[in-house]
Amino acid sequence: MIPKQPFGRTGHQSSRTILGGFAVGQCTQAEADRVLDLLLKYGVNHIDTAPGYNDSELRIGPWMKHHRREFFLATKVPTRTYAEARDQIHKSLERLQVDSVELLQLHNLIDPKEWDIAMGPGGALEAIIEAKEQGITRFLGVTGHGVVVAERHLASLAKFDFDTVLLPYNFPIMRNPEYVTDFENLLAVCKERNVAVQTIKSLAKGEWGDVTPTYTTWYRPLESQADVDRAVHWVLGNSNVFLNTTGDMTLLPRILDAAARIQSRPSDGEMEAMVAEQAMTPLFT
Repeated sequence: MIPKQPFGRTGHQSSRTILGGFAVGQCTQAEADRVLDLLLKYGVNHIDTAPGYNDSELRIGPWMKHHRREFFLATKVPTRTYAEARDQIHKSLERLQVDSVELLQLHNLIDPKEWDIAMGPGGALEAIIEAKEQGITRFLGVTGHGVVVAERHLASLAKFDFDTVLLPYNFPIMRNPEYVTDFENLLAVCKERNVAVQTIKSLAKGEWGDVTPTYTTWYRPLESQADVDRAVHWVLGNSNVFLNTTGDMTLLPRILDAAARIQSRPSDGEMEAMVAEQAMTPLFT
């Protein structure tokens, strides 16, 4: 079973590994049901999805009807204005077949102009605050990609007291000194405020480039169980973060298996050797 720990200030004991809903966004309902059943086997009790993850919300919805009480359910709001965000929230509830979710997150809030709109008067932030006041959600968060994400999350936390953040975290990106500094600054603020830190891209190997994709991830992922073990154990070796799984249903069993067997964090030497052997490159520069 995958260990659990407090998900920030929410009071929920979440599995250290959280389902990234993109994994079931491009499959049939029968396939999605089989994938989602794996969560029960490994003790995963937290699902994170988004309306932009293809049919992810539609696939999770029918399964969630039978397991709603067992899961902390999160989705995202990609729109930037109040009206668009309000409408999107209700569409997500319909697709997920639920009356409420535990967490609503402003999705990929990085671009300064979009940030100003979302966080300003008549912005998406007002819509998710309203949703919380109406009992549609209990907690609010912010997510993002890229090398500036940690810095942008710090600005978001200075503007509003979010309950959660989500951003990339893997060995290759943490070789970037600037990213390390921003990430550690963000982590310090999150620890002080008891803000939950979710991480993505644990298996990112690099861009596909001219290679034909063989997985539903937009990047090349690590594949062998040994490499998945190292990547997953390295992330989970940081007790201050949660790992959101990769967006491919065939990789999910390998990730969950690795997360259930963690004993220690691989050394930097082991990780450097894997980076060289697999020709890993940072997704974000």
